[in-house]
Amino acid sequence: MSEQNVRGLKMMAVPPEHQRGRTRAGRAATQIHATLRDEIVSMKFKPLDMLNEKQLGQRFGVSRTPVREALLRLADEGLVEIYPQSGTFVSRIPRRALYEAILIRRALEATTVSLAIVAMKENDRLAELEDNQASLVKAAEANDIAGFHQIDTEFHQLIAEIAGYPGIWAVVAQVKVQIDRYRYFTLPQKGRLDLVIAEHAAIIDGIRRRDDGAAVLAMSQHVGRLTEELEDIEHLDPNLFLDL
Repeated sequence: MSEQNVRGLKMMAVPPEHQRGRTRAGRAATQIHATLRDEIVSMKFKPLDMLNEKQLGQRFGVSRTPVREALLRLADEGLVEIYPQSGTFVSRIPRRALYEAILIRRALEATTVSLAIVAMKENDRLAELEDNQASLVKAAEANDIAGFHQIDTEFHQLIAEIAGYPGIWAVVAQVKVQIDRYRYFTLPQKGRLDLVIAEHAAIIDGIRRRDDGAAVLAMSQHVGRLTEELEDIEHLDPNLFLDL
C-alpha cells in the first residue's frame, strides 16, 4: 500500500468533528503566532519579558494547545526561549546572529539594486520609489515609528520586485527578524529618521542616474551601517543583547 493511501486511511479513521477541531486549532495557532511575532519584533514584548500560556489563552480565547504550538514556532525562530519548569520568555537579541543577518542582507540587497537598474531600462518604475520616499518623509514628520519602519521595509521590497527577483526579498525577510527588533530600538534616536531618509534618497538618485556603482554603494552603506553601530551600543540596556 502506498504512503499516500496510508495517510488517507489515517484521516478516514479520525472523526470529522475531530478533523475540524484540529483545523481550527491550527488556524488559531497560526494567528497567535503571527500576532505575537509582530509584537516581539516591534518591541511591544521586550527581551526577557515572560509570556504566560494561561494569560495568552484568555487573551485569544483559546485553549493552551494552540498557544503552545505558536510559542514552539516562535522558539524555532529564536524569538522566545521555553523553560519547562520556569516558563516562556522573549529571547534577547543575539549579537552575532544580528551581525550575520546584516552581512547577508547587505550582500543580497546590493545585488537587487544593481538588477533593478538593469530592469528599469525596460520598465521605468522610478515614480514608485519616489512615492515611497514621500510617504517616508510624512511618517518621519508625524514621528510615526511603526509606520516609518513599514514604509522603509516596503522600499526595499519594491526594489527587489522592480529587479524581477522577489524571491531574493523572501530570503531577506527570513533573516532580518533580529534586525527589525534592533531597529525598533534605534529608530527613535535623535536624527535617525532623517539619516534613513537621506540614505534612501541616495539610493534612488543612483537608480535614477542608472549609476550602478553609486546605487550599490549607497545601498551597502545604508544596510551595512548597522554593523558599525553594533560596536557602539553601550547606550542601550545590555540585558537586551546576547553575546553569542
